[in-house]
Amino acid sequence: MASRQTDTEKAQKKPEDRLDVFPAFMKVAGKRVVVVGHGGEAAAKVRLLGETNAEIVVIGAEIDAELQKAVDQFSATHITEDFKPKHLTGVALVFSAREDLALDKAVIDAARIQGVPANAVDKPELCDFYTGALVNRAPIAVAITSTGVGPVLARHIRARVEAMLPRSTGALARLAEGFRDTAAQIISDGNARRNFWARFFSGSVAANVYAGNGDAARSEAQRLLNGMAEEPGFVWLVGAGPGAEDLLTLRAQRLLQEADVIVHDALVPADVVAMGRRDAERISVGKRKGAHSVPQSEICELLVKLGGQGLKVVRLKAGDPMIFGRAAEEMEALRAGGIGFEVVPGVTAAFAAAASAQIPLTLRGVASNLVFATGHNAQSETLPDWAGLALKGATVAVYMGRSVAAAVAEKMIGAGLSATTPVAVIENAAHPDERQFSGSLSDLAVLENRSEIDGPVLIVIGEAVGHAALETAEPLAQGVSARVAAA
Repeated sequence: MASRQTDTEKAQKKPEDRLDVFPAFMKVAGKRVVVVGHGGEAAAKVRLLGETNAEIVVIGAEIDAELQKAVDQFSATHITEDFKPKHLTGVALVFSAREDLALDKAVIDAARIQGVPANAVDKPELCDFYTGALVNRAPIAVAITSTGVGPVLARHIRARVEAMLPRSTGALARLAEGFRDTAAQIISDGNARRNFWARFFSGSVAANVYAGNGDAARSEAQRLLNGMAEEPGFVWLVGAGPGAEDLLTLRAQRLLQEADVIVHDALVPADVVAMGRRDAERISVGKRKGAHSVPQSEICELLVKLGGQGLKVVRLKAGDPMIFGRAAEEMEALRAGGIGFEVVPGVTAAFAAAASAQIPLTLRGVASNLVFATGHNAQSETLPDWAGLALKGATVAVYMGRSVAAAVAEKMIGAGLSATTPVAVIENAAHPDERQFSGSLSDLAVLENRSEIDGPVLIVIGEAVGHAALETAEPLAQGVSARVAAA
């Protein structure tokens, strides 16, 4: 459990750990806010104010085309005069963007005489307040601000917050506002009311809002309020991607924060699992080739059981759930158990490997077909079905093919595919320890003998590989050749 600061510890914070500003939001709806300026900096403030219901007034004898476009876009009023103190009468806020220290200071001085909070763009020493990087999910707003190098960092953080908050967060807040008074009247117990809102914002109500089903969300909220039924459990089959945290989809990130339980594979990195809600239960089902700690049938039973208990469950799978992820078996079990579920796609290993190695999986005039295949069926005596497509020029991405690479190469060469067909092998695609290897189809035979390549590998076969950026890749056959020479 996270430790909590005591009041004494808070009081003993060092000055550098305390804020020089107090975060606050100004009421500007229907009020006049003045922007003094002529160019791009003034236009930026008009665009920012355009996110509000303020009455925007621009002061400037002459303004450039960019500012005029912003004035027109946000229906601002333009007073074609040089700034005068009278322009601040009855104003809620003023921004000076005159791009000159003396001119900006004149606006700030006039504002202070009249008691109007003032901001001079890019001159923090003159400002009464700062404007933050704004994330607008009206009626919810998030503002991030700082000074010095802070504005650059604030914009970076804003991008992260934008990614975390769905666009429909405002719609969820407006729906909650409509239920607030009724919930307060009907649910008198404080703990019960907190539980209601926790379920409102993280359960089926929110899920329906985010999916664009406003009517269904309202119905679910009413059912929840009336206590007509316990909120049903739900399972999301979520693709964790190849392992890099920033390759998770926005929906996957949100669901990890909402899940009561996270059921994850061994190939999902710990850092990705850790992105889940702090108090969520985490269950590893640890499936790896040759070391299945939990049979698939038991995983299916577990998902049905957890969903039946009314829990929100994220079944976190490496890559994409629908590509060699055995999602079909889990979906069938959930349907049979009457548990609602949704599939959230992820970046599959073939796409991650292709992006890292800059392999064009399809290429006009070279490869117009793409095949996802598993190496397991190459163990049969007959040529795998997908090999015929490779013979016709398709690019083939082979998953889980390290141990059968020699068999794949032998059968494809025997069937007529040139031994010089380009091949790329990507180990740990999109991970910090990713390794790239290049060679030809005849080199694949050495892969299972290179014991130092022990991470998950993705094999890409086809003429399109010859157009990849593999200049720095390790030669696939080099490791074996070196060991043979040493022996």
